[in-house]
Amino acid sequence: MGVRDVRLVVGMEVHVELATRRKMFTGARSPAHASVGEVEPNTLIDPVVLALPGALPVPNGRAIELSIAVGLALGCSIAEVTRFDRKGYFYPDLPKAYQISQFDQPLCFDGSVEVPAFNERGEVVVDGERTRIGIVRAHLEEDAGKLLHEAPGGVRIDHSIVDLNRAGTPLLEIVTAPDFSSAGEAEAFCRWLRHTVRLMGASLGVMQEGHIRFEPNINCVLTLEGGAEVVTPIVEVKNLNSFRAVVGAIEYERRAQVERWREDGREMGPGAKRTFGWDDANQRTVAQREKEDAHDYRYFPDPDLPPVRVDAAMVERGRSIMGEVWLERVERLVGELGLSIGDATVVLDDWWRAKLFEAAHRGLVEQGVEAKAAARGVANLLTQKMAGVHWDRPDADGRGRFVDARMVAEIVALRLAEKVSSNGADALVEAICTSDHRGEKMEALAERMDVLIVQDDAAIDAWCRAAIKAHPQAAEEVRGGKAQAIGRLIGHAMQAAGGSGDPKAIRGRLLELLGG
Repeated sequence: MGVRDVRLVVGMEVHVELATRRKMFTGARSPAHASVGEVEPNTLIDPVVLALPGALPVPNGRAIELSIAVGLALGCSIAEVTRFDRKGYFYPDLPKAYQISQFDQPLCFDGSVEVPAFNERGEVVVDGERTRIGIVRAHLEEDAGKLLHEAPGGVRIDHSIVDLNRAGTPLLEIVTAPDFSSAGEAEAFCRWLRHTVRLMGASLGVMQEGHIRFEPNINCVLTLEGGAEVVTPIVEVKNLNSFRAVVGAIEYERRAQVERWREDGREMGPGAKRTFGWDDANQRTVAQREKEDAHDYRYFPDPDLPPVRVDAAMVERGRSIMGEVWLERVERLVGELGLSIGDATVVLDDWWRAKLFEAAHRGLVEQGVEAKAAARGVANLLTQKMAGVHWDRPDADGRGRFVDARMVAEIVALRLAEKVSSNGADALVEAICTSDHRGEKMEALAERMDVLIVQDDAAIDAWCRAAIKAHPQAAEEVRGGKAQAIGRLIGHAMQAAGGSGDPKAIRGRLLELLGG
C-alpha cells in the first residue's frame, strides 16, 4: 500500500557536561572545566573513578547547583528530594559496570521553553515565531570514559584503548517531549540550549570536545493511501556534536524510515527502538544495536548515596547562576542598547566575554557616556579588536589573567574621546591581552606606547606633505576628483605618525593642501 503522507516526530536527548572543577562523585579534576586544558590520557583519575574496592562516591554540590540553574532556564520544577540510582550495563569505559544516574526521582522535571528561530547565519531571529517544546526531565549523572580506536597521532591499531579522563564528569541529561516536527526546529533548540548553558557558565559547550552532545529520537507517522496510520520504530542517533549533523541525521531518517517500513513492515512497539550512529562522510545513519528499555538497565537506588534534599537556598543559588537568560539578554542588547544581532551574539557567546561587556559598559555609563555609544564601543572592542589576538580566558578561580573590565572601559573611553586612533586601540588591546598591565591606567600606557593622538598642527602638516611627495599620482587623482585615492595618502601619513595620528585631522589637512 502506498504512503500518502509522512509526519516527522522528533524528541531530543542532550547531554551537557557541567563545568565544575571536580568530577561528579569524587575530588578528581574534571576535563570539562576551563582550567584543565590538554592532559595526558588516564591522568584525571582516582580510586572512585577506577571503582577500586572501598572507594565511595560523594556528590558534587556545585554540579547540583548548576543543574538547578539549567533546569530553571528550561522552565522545570525542581525536586524537593532527588535520588541517585545505579544504571547497570557493561562497557569497557565504565569501570564500575554501572553508571550513577537518576531514574524515577530526577532533579528537574515538567518544564517547557519557547524556542526562537535562527537564520542561516546561526543568529537568532528576535521577532520571529517561536516553538513551544516540552521538557520531560533533566537528570544528573556521571559521564563515561572514551574508547579510542586509533592511537594518539592517528596511528592505526587493531584494537581499542580506553581513556578514563572523562569518566565521572558531571553530566546533565535533558530529555524533551517529542515536540519537534522538523529538523530546523530541532536545530534551533540545540542552538538555543548551547547559548543558554554557555552564557550562565554551566558548561563550556565546546561541541568538538564533547561538552554538549545531541541525540535525536526520530520516528514517523505514515498515513497510507487508505487512511490508516502506521508509526515507525524510534531511531536514536547517538552523540552528535554539530548542528549540521543534527539536521543531517533527522532529514536522512525521515527518508530512510519510509523505505525501511516498506521493506520490513516493522512498527513501533516494545523492544522496537534502535540505536544508530552518524556517518558524517557519507551523510547517513548507521545501525549500531537494539535499544534497551528502562527495565533492561536494572535501575535501583544507589546504596552508597542517600537522597539529596533540595532546600530553598540551593534553588536561589541556582537562580543566581542562571541570571538573565540568553534570549532576554539578546533582546536587551539589541532593543535597548542598539547592538546588531551579530555583535550581540558574539558578546554573549560565553559567560566571560558577557561579564566583561556588562561590567565595562556599566563603568562607562557611570562616567556619563551615553548608554548606546558605550555599548557599541565595548562591543566593537570585544568582537573586532580582541578577535585578532589571543587573549587569556579565566584562570581556575574564574578571574581574567590579564584583562579586566576597567581596562576595556578605559580603552573605549580613549577611543570615544578620539585620544587614540583605531590602530592605537588595536595596539593597546594587543598589549593588555599578551602581558600583565593590571593596575596601570590605559591613558598612561597609551602615552608610554606613543599611540596617543598628536594634535600638533605642524606635525600633521609635515606627515601630509611627506605623503603627497611620496605619492604624486595619488595626489593628482585627488585633485582631479577621485576621492578614493586619498586612502593611499592617509595610510602613508598614518604610518609616518607611528599610530599617533588622527585620521580625521590628517584627511582634512590633505584636502586643504590638495585644494579639495
